[in-house]
Amino acid sequence: MLILALYRRDLLSLAASLNYGPHDLQGSVMLALSHYNSSASPLFPHFSNDSAGKLEARVTVEGVTDQPNFSPGQPTTGGVIVVILSMTLGIISNIVALIILANAYSLQRRRTKATFLLFASSLVVTDFIGHVIPGALVLRLYLSGGVHHEDSNSSDRMCQFLGGSMVFFGLCPLFMGCAMAAERCLGVTKPLLHSSLVTKTRTKICLCVIWLAALCVAMLPCFQLGSYTYQDPGTWCFIKVLSDTEEVDVAFVVLFSGLGLTSLAVALVCNTISGLTLVLARLRRKPGSHHSAKSHDIEMVVQLVGIMVTSCICWSPLLIFGLMTVIHSYTRSIGDDLLQYQTLMVMGVRLATWNQILDPWVYILLRRTVLRKIYLITKCQAGLRGNMLGRWEPTSFPSSEKNEVNQV
Repeated sequence: MLILALYRRDLLSLAASLNYGPHDLQGSVMLALSHYNSSASPLFPHFSNDSAGKLEARVTVEGVTDQPNFSPGQPTTGGVIVVILSMTLGIISNIVALIILANAYSLQRRRTKATFLLFASSLVVTDFIGHVIPGALVLRLYLSGGVHHEDSNSSDRMCQFLGGSMVFFGLCPLFMGCAMAAERCLGVTKPLLHSSLVTKTRTKICLCVIWLAALCVAMLPCFQLGSYTYQDPGTWCFIKVLSDTEEVDVAFVVLFSGLGLTSLAVALVCNTISGLTLVLARLRRKPGSHHSAKSHDIEMVVQLVGIMVTSCICWSPLLIFGLMTVIHSYTRSIGDDLLQYQTLMVMGVRLATWNQILDPWVYILLRRTVLRKIYLITKCQAGLRGNMLGRWEPTSFPSSEKNEVNQV
């Protein structure tokens, strides 16, 4: 055994110098054992197949563990740069949108518009905090090299906080978008009922209920109802969906995805009803009638549609991929499809982070002043094209010929 231990040490050093992998070590060990059994003297014991297999497995495992920082999905420098750029862009976008909304809220005298701006400002503040806190934790994990692959199924306090933050700041925008769409649908279809029910105090209570509901869902793993684990490449945490999933993990993912998708569906229905109502009202409007109130409603509904489209594009993949992955992992082992599902989850969370970057631009770009300027520019461009085409109309040719004849 001493000879084999020395031979194992020399074999590992030789394999490291030649860049041999674990499978190459297995072949070398089996060849050495067969040569040892055939040529060993009676003073040394022979090895059976079982002991040879144990020694082969031992050498293979030690050969893998001797390699430092073994992690198949280790973060790269490019990932750090992407995280820094996305955080900077998100912070700037949310600050600009918050300044615009705060200025509009201070100048607004219409109660319905003020309620909408209160919702919108709360949404931007939530997006800003939800972009800074998880982004800072992810950046810290990137700078530290991430969690190693063998520890990916573990969870510490930072993982619990990061996973809970992602669930909380993921549900809050979806809930707020749903509440804003329902408020606008009531204001457009039933304005009298809206004026009697919706007040600033009730709006603030509704916001507190939304934050409390999202917090309760995010804290379920603290009561052993689900769990958060590190996800590939070891730089972010989320609900356990890939391996060793249990009934509580499936229920947690179904609750999270179900609430998110339901919020998107309700927002879609409410915005569709509001949009159709405004279109019908505009078609029935008499020429010269007063329509400033309707223009405010149109602006708010356009912004809500922008929020809804952004949320659907950014959050639907993660909600659907998480649900698919946990069901597949619980019903049968993922096995060979592990890399594919890891890629889907990483793609989904990257799209979800863009929601907090794109949401502020909805309020920055889809304002009445900006839309009016875009409309005027488009109208001027269309007028210039019409003038250019008018110069070459066929009716202009006979008149020019007559002028030439008169001059002759």
